[in-house]
Amino acid sequence: MSRREQIETNLTAVRERIARACAAAGRDPGEVTLIVVTKFHPVSDLGHLVDLGVTDIGENRDQEAGAKIAELDPATRAALTVHFIGQLQTNKAKHVVRYADCVQSVDRAKLVGALDRAVAGRIADSVGAPDGQQQNHYENAGSTSKTTMKIGGGETGGLDVLLQVDLGEGEDAGRGGVLPADLVALADRVSESEHLRLRGLMAVAPFGLDEAGTAAAFERLAGLAAGVREAHPDATILSAGMSGDLELAVAAGATHLRVGTAILGERPDPR
Repeated sequence: MSRREQIETNLTAVRERIARACAAAGRDPGEVTLIVVTKFHPVSDLGHLVDLGVTDIGENRDQEAGAKIAELDPATRAALTVHFIGQLQTNKAKHVVRYADCVQSVDRAKLVGALDRAVAGRIADSVGAPDGQQQNHYENAGSTSKTTMKIGGGETGGLDVLLQVDLGEGEDAGRGGVLPADLVALADRVSESEHLRLRGLMAVAPFGLDEAGTAAAFERLAGLAAGVREAHPDATILSAGMSGDLELAVAAGATHLRVGTAILGERPDPR
């Protein structure tokens, strides 16, 4: 079996799982976006994914992601929405905004400020570039400015972000993110920024939970998302669920699923 055939088989199986989960929850599968997590997988896999109808990919290591996106041919890059889903240091913000269409892991006010300044700098670089030298988001993404973002409501000059929520409430089982008690203040901080748009929430289920515990964690996330939407109605994205728990996420109302291993197989050793 060729690599493309392997990916196609796995992708079909995941799409069928999503369809069954949506049927069980009384939801339309069209409400759910599949983000294929491509960390450590080669650029050639991205080409196969696009050929198979995938529109969204997720990366969580800046250095790898920037280099990988820069290698894509223009047509492949134009077909993809790139989500940065990993923990992000503030000193990496300037680079990430040059290739990412959405940053899903915003968890603190300092990062909000860094991303806002980075997008402003990227826009200024583009405006100041000589005619004919302004490059778009799929040309040499690792080293040029990105003047438009394309996730959600069309191309604009800003950056879409999700707030990552710590469903472990700060305990060792948590997977990172802002504490629920601090969520509203962080959402307001994004709303006050000039170049960022709050599009919703993201979370990873805490380690060590059984099925009932994971379902409860996702339901808690959905409740937090509903509260955020009261003040920020455009924050409609709920990113939750991975290869092992996507059905539970769909049942809780997830709009975006982040699936890697079930489609691309075990991650290659990066060494």
